Amino acid sequence: MTDLSHPLRSDAAQAPRSAATRSDRLWTLAGVIVAALTLLPVLSLALLAAQPTGDVWTHLVGTVLPRSLWTTFLLMAGVGALTLTLGVGTAWLVTMCRFPGRAFFDWALLVPLAVPTYIIAYTYVEILDYTGPVQSVIRAIFGFTTSRDYWFPEVRSLGGAIFVMGFVLYPYVYLTTRASFLLQSACALDVSRTLGAGPMRLFFRVALPLARPAIVVGVSLALMECLNDIGAVTFFGVQTMTFSVYDTWINRSSLAGASQLAVAMLALVFALLWIERHARRRQRFHVTSSRYQALPGYRLGGARALGAMIACAVPILVGFVFPAMLLADYASRRLDELTSPALVSAMTNTLTLSVIASLMTVVIAIVLVFAQRVRHNALTRVCGRIAAIGYAIPGTVLAVGILIPLARFDNMVDAFARSTFGVSTGLLLVGTGTALVYAYMVRFLAVAHGQIEGGLGKVTPHLDMAARTLGRTSGKVLWEVHVPMIRPVLLTALLLAFVDCMKELPATILLRPFNFETLATTVYNAASREAFGDGALPALVIVLVGLVPAILLARTSARSFRDRGSARQAG
Repeated sequence: MTDLSHPLRSDAAQAPRSAATRSDRLWTLAGVIVAALTLLPVLSLALLAAQPTGDVWTHLVGTVLPRSLWTTFLLMAGVGALTLTLGVGTAWLVTMCRFPGRAFFDWALLVPLAVPTYIIAYTYVEILDYTGPVQSVIRAIFGFTTSRDYWFPEVRSLGGAIFVMGFVLYPYVYLTTRASFLLQSACALDVSRTLGAGPMRLFFRVALPLARPAIVVGVSLALMECLNDIGAVTFFGVQTMTFSVYDTWINRSSLAGASQLAVAMLALVFALLWIERHARRRQRFHVTSSRYQALPGYRLGGARALGAMIACAVPILVGFVFPAMLLADYASRRLDELTSPALVSAMTNTLTLSVIASLMTVVIAIVLVFAQRVRHNALTRVCGRIAAIGYAIPGTVLAVGILIPLARFDNMVDAFARSTFGVSTGLLLVGTGTALVYAYMVRFLAVAHGQIEGGLGKVTPHLDMAARTLGRTSGKVLWEVHVPMIRPVLLTALLLAFVDCMKELPATILLRPFNFETLATTVYNAASREAFGDGALPALVIVLVGLVPAILLARTSARSFRDRGSARQAG
């Protein structure tokens, strides 16, 4: 008699396997869709730029493009040099030197990240302008009566923009360089000391070359933010590529010309990314010793300790304390405006947009990272890299690329509704803030993706296999196993995405619906009217909310290195 049990058992075993395979393929499909949504603005921008623009492009190439390119280059060179000096110098001091206040400076040097560059720009114009406190004190001390009696640098200039952006963006370099210094092998530094290397020689010949990849990453991040800025450069009168895209679109009413400038700017961004990757393509350093040792430190005293304290205090004072004091002073005079309808509306709009966009960003980042975990192949890896390029796309460029497909979709739906039902649907996506949410998601997906990828990477794959053996699908494995384990990482990613959405200015200015204001646009409009006091209260709200992830990032970073050191020492 034929035994039918084996075929039956085989079919029963194949059923969950085929179901799991279908589920895994769905995760891959989701990753492809996310990558396509990220690429859509870039593709639409390229298509629009290919359209004829008449004499507009000739005019842009002959007058606007060369000047804005040169100005952008000078701005990036200045900001890169200043952030490099401040970030690397302070990272070396707090990592390798022992002096009073070092533990405080270790995390406080990250605080300027809480303040958007455009707010710092507005405050320093108030501080350093002719009627500001600095020049007023100079005139009072020396008896000057007019500006012709003395020389003072013009703050509304390229130099002023470099100064402001450098002191706001240096924490990117500080964070990555400090992490590299902390991870460097104590044995390598000890050997250098044994061979007679002093502090300066140890820094330039050993520590700095080892930290070069991290330094390049930090400077690249700072330059990306520099390229994205529109508020500070507009206020300082610096015509960068970002300003030219905005000016061509809004003031010249040429969306096609703006898209062509945006493509040129995007080429500059990708060239910067290529240079960054090419510069560190062969730079791989590994710790070969399994024995943990505390990094050798230089104990400073007297004038050297005072110099180290001043060197670490100046970036904090310039990048955060002075602007925050001015904002607090102006805002304290307008506390009655906290309940004004305009401010309440701006706060509500900001909160609504930021919450929706940050939640969507984190959910999509989870889908993308988990797709790479479930189906670890070339396709999912490429999707992950594509989704991460959004952070490198400036907000103005992103806004141009998003407006085209969404506006055409709105027009198609409206035309269909008119012809079929005799009613107009209006701008369903562009007119309701959906375009802004989409822009925020594309722009800050890389932030959430990096956080979640790091957190999920620490979960052993054995848990996945155990859960799948118990009959759980990949979706249930994610929801029941991974999400509870990485909840702190998810909250951190959500907070970082929320604050980034709240501070974003370029995309918000260009994609916001009519009569729709956020805290960022309220500050920008007040500064554009030379009435910065009117925007002090919303600016202070942005700064205070931005302080939370900055401090959290500093504390989390310091704690992770302490835990890593304890684990190595125990091992």
